Amino acid sequence: MPKINGNEIRPGNVLEHNNGLWAAVKVDHVKPGKGGAFAQVEMRNLRNGSKLNERFRSADKVEKVRLEQKDQQFLYESEGMLVVMDMETYEQIELPAELLGERRPFLQDGMTIVVEFHLEEALHAKIPQKVTCKIEETEPVVKGQTAANSFKPAILENGVKIMVPPFVGQDESIVVNTDTMEYSERA
Repeated sequence: MPKINGNEIRPGNVLEHNNGLWAAVKVDHVKPGKGGAFAQVEMRNLRNGSKLNERFRSADKVEKVRLEQKDQQFLYESEGMLVVMDMETYEQIELPAELLGERRPFLQDGMTIVVEFHLEEALHAKIPQKVTCKIEETEPVVKGQTAANSFKPAILENGVKIMVPPFVGQDESIVVNTDTMEYSERA
């Protein structure tokens, strides 16, 4: 794996540090009045989610890890495990449902997700940014209500509560942005 200098670390880089795999979340380059410059890096452990703040001088060498991204099709869930199929080899594997975190309710049958692997170990999974959901329950549409910055609560078919504009009614399909967990548009 390539080694990079401490001042070359960028947000999103995956580093091997202290016998663990860490994703750089935030990087601040600091040049104090005294002493050499350094990079203050906030990192998140890809295996257990713990956080770490570390200083790297430009002379420090760290290993940059490349994760392999594979498209996987979600088939079904069984006892907290997601069964997915590789789109190229048709091989089925089980992944822990925790890989998706709070976006787990948006996973739908047959959906294609991107799983990041490091040496056959699945570390992270991403669902599509926009997902179509049906509104299970919300307040009725009120005529004449202004649409300017007024939102009402709605419960989706997957049990997630989000805020929607007043013109959206019950049993309508909407598109939800899974990055921000917010209403995007009507489907």
